[in-house]
Amino acid sequence: MRVTQSGLDLNLLVALDVLLEEASVSRAAARLHLSEPAMSRTLGRIRKALGDPVLVRAGRTMVPTPHALAVHGEVRAVVERARALFLSGGQVDLPTLTRTFTVLAHDAFAATFGATLFSRVAREAPGVRLRFLSESHVDTPALREGVADLEVGVVDGGSPEVRVESLFEERMVGVARAGHPLLRGRMTARRFAAAEHLIVSRRGRLEGPVDTALARQGLSRRVVGTVGSYPASLFILRESDLVGLIASQARPLAAELGLEAFEVPLDLPTLSFGLAWHPRHDADPAHAWLRGCARELLPAVAGHPVRRTH
Repeated sequence: MRVTQSGLDLNLLVALDVLLEEASVSRAAARLHLSEPAMSRTLGRIRKALGDPVLVRAGRTMVPTPHALAVHGEVRAVVERARALFLSGGQVDLPTLTRTFTVLAHDAFAATFGATLFSRVAREAPGVRLRFLSESHVDTPALREGVADLEVGVVDGGSPEVRVESLFEERMVGVARAGHPLLRGRMTARRFAAAEHLIVSRRGRLEGPVDTALARQGLSRRVVGTVGSYPASLFILRESDLVGLIASQARPLAAELGLEAFEVPLDLPTLSFGLAWHPRHDADPAHAWLRGCARELLPAVAGHPVRRTH
């Protein structure tokens, strides 16, 4: 960051973080309880300090400049460290807490757990907002760069310093439309392999653990395509004779759409479902509260006992 000595002002960093998150002077002003003219003057000071426009017009909206996007993660990290430093005794007053947390998760997480988590947050900390980001088709260090505050789902940490906490083991089950021919009669690996399959893969992969398990039995399947999210796959499966997979925790969601889940006659690996965050959040009591909410709610909704390992 090209910040001059005269521009070293923590308030400017806080304002910059909010401006880049909102991409709007008016919304940033509301978040910081400032008037729009005051927020505009603050943006002017930030532009002068950084030597960069920061936000520029694109039609009726404003978009961050490439430099602003490049430094946003660093700005977010500094603001979070300062917030943790000045919090007294590791305590946080939840009823008055005003904060936006960004949660990185697969779309299926928001569909399955979102309502429960939003209800908990609204009850305990009504000033907190949750912003869910879908997993990208490319691997980026979102936690390290401050793009996301918490990752939920099947996580591998990505960066060596990232904290990973396993909550429970999840297994995959098959899913197909009600009345699908595959659901009649005894389910065998051969019958399962003979169906046409739809894969969920954020990277567009056309094979996975199912193909490995089938190959061990001398079988193969026909994968007709992939989609990037499980909710999208469910709507496709509902209107076709394709067969897919879902995590067992998503059975109620599939049932709501008129789909039937079934046990896959293969030895498939389980998936470790948990949380991941950057260690700069360790001393942040507000972040610790969010982790605690996820830690308590996720296994309960999924019907698993809590298992905590670090």
